[in-house]
Amino acid sequence: MNTTESSRSIPQKNIGRSPVVPVLGSLVLGAAITALWLHHPAPTGETGKPGLELSPATKNVLATLPAPVSIRYFDLLPADSVDPSLPAFASRVSGLLNALQAASGNKLQLITVDNPAETNATAASAAGLQPFNLDKGQACFLGLTLTSGKHQETFARLQTDWEPALEFDLARAIARVAIPEPPAPVAPEVAKPAPEMVASIRQLIPDVSATSEETANQIFHAEFMKELGDASTAMDAQMTAAQQQVTQAEASGSTAELEAARKNLAQVQFAQAAKIRQLAADLKTRQAVFQSLKNGTK
Repeated sequence: MNTTESSRSIPQKNIGRSPVVPVLGSLVLGAAITALWLHHPAPTGETGKPGLELSPATKNVLATLPAPVSIRYFDLLPADSVDPSLPAFASRVSGLLNALQAASGNKLQLITVDNPAETNATAASAAGLQPFNLDKGQACFLGLTLTSGKHQETFARLQTDWEPALEFDLARAIARVAIPEPPAPVAPEVAKPAPEMVASIRQLIPDVSATSEETANQIFHAEFMKELGDASTAMDAQMTAAQQQVTQAEASGSTAELEAARKNLAQVQFAQAAKIRQLAADLKTRQAVFQSLKNGTK
């Protein structure tokens, strides 16, 4: 449903943060991916034009969303302080958001706030949006929030320079906030731990019976951070190579090569996210197997 809010106040609430590992994953992957699209624009038409054709990668993200996502778009551009070029840009952003919603199969709920009333300006500030043009008159806001469960991301201020990359940055942000909340932390069931896992634990902690659970957790966490650092080094090399492929494809002018390069970049991103999730799962498994081994020595 696409709803336009006029002058009513928009209630806001604090959004909880994701666990440490997803945050680490976001830091490792998000900055590099977003920087790529910001510096290497996609050769699409004007964003938001009627009949806008989304990229296959974006359609794939929207078709596989695991949870609904709410988009609140603040288009608050008072006539007395807005730059002449911004209303047209804001309209194209609106068109892009409508195209995303239409392709999502009702997984995206779009709420547009376009009346520059004081209550809506207050709500925009509370949502983390950046006011601008304060020196020209009433504050302008042009940005949006994405929310799903306890996850939220904010695009604090949309600018025309961002337009070529906006579809792709939005698709990635939608995918991130739609990740389901993990269950309450519980020790995974490890009735028959893999021999390789047991061997790795005994290598880290030769004397299980003499090691406290607290000490073991510290050792496992230090090992996890080392593994994450090693993985990040490899990820940087993979990401650089994927970025170079996109740059070379753009220079070649070949649409097919560019599409293939972008597909490879997306695959690298997904593989890196899976690697980080696997490292986090291994950490929990080590903790649980250690406890099982320790109980067996009593």
